[in-house]
Amino acid sequence: MNTARRFTSALLAAAFLSASALPAAALDRRVNIVNNTGFSIVEFYGSNKDSKSWEEDIFGSDVLGPYSSVTINFDDGSGYCKFDFKAVFNDGDVLIRKNVNVCEIGTFTYE
Repeated sequence: MNTARRFTSALLAAAFLSASALPAAALDRRVNIVNNTGFSIVEFYGSNKDSKSWEEDIFGSDVLGPYSSVTINFDDGSGYCKFDFKAVFNDGDVLIRKNVNVCEIGTFTYE
């Protein structure tokens, strides 16, 4: 292989490696939360896995109605990808899911 081809191959390999090895800070933490239940989600919490509390209700005074969805950006500046989710439904049910990797998933569905 001539020198020009080796140099081009090396450049392409370096570009591929740098694009596939993004730092955690550059990862997309937006997740589409889908409510495929017949109940409204009246409170929703998403706290990084090492947080000692649930932080604040992300929805505030809003709710996520049945068969609806909303996109939430979980980038809290901590660099974490794993978050714990807590959904409180209008019938009183509470569902908790731990260690959701928001850097790898694009959608999280309640059914």
